[in-house]
Amino acid sequence: MTPDADIDIIYSLAAARCKGLYVGSATLLLEKVGSWHDFFAMPTQRLNELLPGGKYNDYDTRRQLLDDARREYDHCCDHHVSVVSHLSEAYPTLLAACDDAPLRLYACGSCDLNAPRRIAIVGTRRCTPWGANFTATLVRDLAAALDGKCTIISGLAYGTDITAHKAALDAGVPTVAVVAHGLDTIYPAEHRTAARAIVEYGGAIVSEYPWATRMHRSYFLARNRIIAGMADITIVVESDMRGGAMSTARCASAYSREVGAVPGRVSDPQSRGTNDLIARNIAAVVRDADDVLKLMNWRAVNAATTTARLQPQLFKIYTPEQQTIIDHLRQHPDHTINTMCAALDIPYATLSAILMEMEMDNMLIGVPGGRFIIK
Repeated sequence: MTPDADIDIIYSLAAARCKGLYVGSATLLLEKVGSWHDFFAMPTQRLNELLPGGKYNDYDTRRQLLDDARREYDHCCDHHVSVVSHLSEAYPTLLAACDDAPLRLYACGSCDLNAPRRIAIVGTRRCTPWGANFTATLVRDLAAALDGKCTIISGLAYGTDITAHKAALDAGVPTVAVVAHGLDTIYPAEHRTAARAIVEYGGAIVSEYPWATRMHRSYFLARNRIIAGMADITIVVESDMRGGAMSTARCASAYSREVGAVPGRVSDPQSRGTNDLIARNIAAVVRDADDVLKLMNWRAVNAATTTARLQPQLFKIYTPEQQTIIDHLRQHPDHTINTMCAALDIPYATLSAILMEMEMDNMLIGVPGGRFIIK
């Protein structure tokens, strides 16, 4: 016999298959029918009385949705994917307050999605070296100031997103990557190693899309509302006037959440969006971790502890492989991972793993285009 908890998840999966049904509309529906069990078990005639003209009033249609949901749940269990219903205590409480939140989330990983101090950090995929360094420093400083009691949320994209995730891994705090496709794959493929590390070190990969759902441009925009909805604050590091980061900031503002933006020179395209958010009073100025703490009224640990944890390593010790890469980048700073593979005669998988480790050890900063900057 299927446990009651599993049955509840199956009913939630079936409800999520009803197109156009989100947390807000589902709440109104449940006020009329009682529960998802009642909704799927109710005869067509009775449901017609309660919901005249309802798209899913036909009993056979609802039974088919339920059968499909059972198969989907079995598939998730076979692939170690957790299903988090909007009625579950594990569902992010902040997200549940958003009317357009999905009825269920799929997750790989053990991260508590309701842990305190959830910080979304987003920005352009074409971040500058300055922006990448600022992002890494901000995450490191926040992790230290909050004694590791925070969660970094982003979208696993190139640029600011992946920098924030890797900085969280380096700082030893959980990070949640919200993706715009099913959990049978990772996009971009170059971030699979980072995604694996996110799951292994207490974070999670989260999606609203079922297994094997292929990417679509609209899904990336929809994904942004989940990033904003899950977080206490959304911080935009760099962005032009248009882009996913600006969409995320607007979602956060619409949800009455705090928004922060990093100011930049007015002549920099990557700062036009953040400066505009500040100018229109949508976002508060974020210059460093202290600005975030003051904005959120979060108390930091004592300054001595923070300083000790952030003291830079003056003399880095490299392994022979790392030293070879450092020497090469000093001579060829424009080389990408592909050109380094050919020049150094190192297999792609091996070089990718070494570079990932060097990023996590604060030796390098990855920037768009597969290039790396020595720290």
